[in-house]
Amino acid sequence: MMTKLILYLQYPFVRYALIVGVLIALCSSLLGVTLVLKRFSYIGDGLSHVAFGAVAIASVLNLTNQMLIVLPVTVLCAILLLRTGSNAKIRGDAAIAMISVGALAFGYLLMNIFSTSSNLSGDICSTLFGSTSILTLTKTEVLLCIFLSIAVVIIFILFYNRIFAVTFDENFARAAGINAGLYNLMIAVITAVIIVLAMNLVGSLLISALVIFPALSAMRVFKSFRSVTICSAVLSVFCALAGIVLSILFATPVGSTIVAADAAAFAVCCLAGWIKS
Repeated sequence: MMTKLILYLQYPFVRYALIVGVLIALCSSLLGVTLVLKRFSYIGDGLSHVAFGAVAIASVLNLTNQMLIVLPVTVLCAILLLRTGSNAKIRGDAAIAMISVGALAFGYLLMNIFSTSSNLSGDICSTLFGSTSILTLTKTEVLLCIFLSIAVVIIFILFYNRIFAVTFDENFARAAGINAGLYNLMIAVITAVIIVLAMNLVGSLLISALVIFPALSAMRVFKSFRSVTICSAVLSVFCALAGIVLSILFATPVGSTIVAADAAAFAVCCLAGWIKS
């Protein structure tokens, strides 16, 4: 098995997949802790459905670079979700459900009406549950992912204290002179960027697992925000690496294998937390 793995690592596309997978897992875990604590973790699922609708539009227009439509549309919907979720008439969970289901239905409708593929079901299934596109990344796509991931990590580190304050008590943050609305907007935009990057890795329907599982796993063992964030990042990167390697060795779907690794890590952390207590 090690010989087979070493053989595969000689190919650039395998190394590209590992680099992108690790970066996406790292970024999603950092924001995941904040989203879970703010009880807004379902935004990942909602935005992934929005990204699916944007992918459908890009496919109908036959765009070679789908990122030109998918990223702006997803970021715009993240801002819209934040604004709508603060509306007294439409609360956060209802806004997410409304936008995500609408985008998912709209995307599926477009792909059926203007289908240009002979395997529509296969294309939709690949978009929803992940595909082998993570193993066919170009050097430009890898560089774009590296750039965006580094930007996300730098922003998180630079504004760590403010994100911490907004996460636990927005009223206190405002009293301390922090623009809570601005940092909530920043969190939403960064989440949208991570969702778009993760679509090739795990697919639209499984993205929220990258956000939720590592954070919840770390919370079973640690209690402080910093410890949970570090543990979540380590677990997410390890599970992404393990999932990609196992999927290459055993020819299993990349996204599903990564999520299965995250679920196994959660079970181990639950057991460790129970023993610790």
